[in-house]
Amino acid sequence: MRQFLFNRSMFANLCGLVLVLVSQFTLAELTIEITKGQDNPVSIAIVPFEWSGEDLIPEDMAEIISEDLYRSGQFGPMERKNMLSFPHKADQVHFRDWRMLGAEYLLIGQINFDTDKQRYEVAYDLYNVPTGQRVIAGTFSSNKKNLRSAGHAISDRIYAKITGIPGNFSTRIVYVTENTLKVDGKSKKQYRLEVADADGHRVRNLLRSDEPILSADWSADGENIAYVSFESDRPAIYIQQLKTGERTLVSSHRGLNSAPDWSPDGKKLALVLSKDGNPEIYTIELATKKLTRITNHFAIDTEPRWLPDGKALIFTSNRGGKPQIYKLTLASGAVERLTFEGDYNARAQVTPDGRFLVMVHRNEGLFHIAVQDLKRGVVRVLTETVLDESPSISPNGTMVVYATQIGKRGILAAASVDGDVKMRLPSSSGNVREPAWSPVIEH
Repeated sequence: MRQFLFNRSMFANLCGLVLVLVSQFTLAELTIEITKGQDNPVSIAIVPFEWSGEDLIPEDMAEIISEDLYRSGQFGPMERKNMLSFPHKADQVHFRDWRMLGAEYLLIGQINFDTDKQRYEVAYDLYNVPTGQRVIAGTFSSNKKNLRSAGHAISDRIYAKITGIPGNFSTRIVYVTENTLKVDGKSKKQYRLEVADADGHRVRNLLRSDEPILSADWSADGENIAYVSFESDRPAIYIQQLKTGERTLVSSHRGLNSAPDWSPDGKKLALVLSKDGNPEIYTIELATKKLTRITNHFAIDTEPRWLPDGKALIFTSNRGGKPQIYKLTLASGAVERLTFEGDYNARAQVTPDGRFLVMVHRNEGLFHIAVQDLKRGVVRVLTETVLDESPSISPNGTMVVYATQIGKRGILAAASVDGDVKMRLPSSSGNVREPAWSPVIEH
């Protein structure tokens, strides 16, 4: 589970079995349950979009946007049954009705099908209800497959306009599911690497294996995923293209090959190797396969993560006696300890603005996800569950997705960095772990 401990125990005994790139089993779609939201969410009315086609509307655009904004924990979409009218154009809007209902914002729109281009044209208008002024408007052209993407993009624009922060809705999450199957009367574990939209829909299987899959990480352009696979006689690091499914073996040295992390420019991976005896951090240039050793210490150095500017790495090390987070400046090689509170801090990641450190934090024997303000040094625990692990920060830096356990079942959960919003993301089948949040993906 926790990679720092896992490296020493499980990586030593590997037995590769068969991999299949297309799963024959039901994909583990995520459902999202809000367990805590803001006390005073923004009230927004999202009217069903007008549809001009002859067939049934391919996607309920208003429902997609409503669910997106609700899941952020910061919006309270109005239920359709409470709406007094269903306008689609500006001259059909009676703001007095919406003010009476307490709506702060109103979204209306239309979906038209262009038979010549075989494209769907999506138009929307967002209004400030108290003032009656239009706030934003826009159009999207989409094929049928990507209509959900258009909905997520509209959600992003609304969220950004109202909160001043970019949205996370046009993103994806990659994760690993574990299922127990019965084969010839015997129980057998199966692991699957799956990717889904941030709302849990459009699940796609990337890899199926009889051996564990770990440490998935997205490239900055969202087109490739690096991960650790146990399919051969040693753990190995692969890169897989999302569009084609093509896989490339990056590192398969003797001993550990673990914890890949993409550099911000996409040209390198940071990784952990023990080919020379002790787990150390290296970087590898993907074009040339040139390895550069970054750490050289008798302790265990693992779980490297690039800082947003690409000039430094943070990593986990027990060089102080117990696992803590350190920062290594690449130009000088200088190492600085960052964490001091708690007897275990690991699996750290820094928010895109460089302000906060999110990590697995143990205090009094319990593992939680915590955030540390790197300017002030203050640590705040975000989660109330136990056995929390593998935090991954959203591209706008506001949310953290992580793996946890409810009862005997492994699920994903998420929390806002400020602690105001919390949610659970159980899957439709199996245990889920090792989440990684993508950058914003353009469709």
